[in-house]
Amino acid sequence: MASSSRFFVLLAGLMGAAGVALAAAATHTGAPELLNPASNMLLFHAAALLALALGGGSSLMLLAGGGTLLLGTVLFSGDLAMRALAGVRAFPMAAPAGGVLMILGWLVTGLCGLFHRR
Repeated sequence: MASSSRFFVLLAGLMGAAGVALAAAATHTGAPELLNPASNMLLFHAAALLALALGGGSSLMLLAGGGTLLLGTVLFSGDLAMRALAGVRAFPMAAPAGGVLMILGWLVTGLCGLFHRR
């Protein structure tokens, strides 16, 4: 397994753990409207990042798609979690920027299917 794949597996595990922790926090705090979407995005994108890492692809485009998904998810979920738990934003427009990056990451990942060679 390439080092970038191992790194994506590690980060997918951390994202999954954070997603479960935020789901628990949503249940036990008064901010489920922010923590539930943050948890969902972490869990969904952890699975996607894991699939990318274990799918055997090592192209630059696939790495870019996974990296963009990762950054977008961290920005989006991190901003929502910070608002819910600390009452502050990561920075202005962090969640929308993260959402746009997640969309771009999915598009780049999808394009990998057109250019994948065996």
